Amino acid sequence: MESDSQPPSASSHSTDWFANFVGTVIALLTLTLPLLAIAHYSPSQGTTWTTPPDPPIQGFTPNQP
Repeated sequence: MESDSQPPSASSHSTDWFANFVGTVIALLTLTLPLLAIAHYSPSQGTTWTTPPDPPIQGFTPNQP
């Protein structure tokens, strides 16, 4: 059985390789950039959130034993 189709040319093959490479780079950036942004803007492990002390209430004397 004979086919009328011709094999792909060399320039088509190099274009396919380049398109695959660019697609892979875009996919990796899509996966890693959000993770890097989250890591950059999230607080570090050592940081703890503390609340400031309550301001003193005027005219209030705490009970002392």
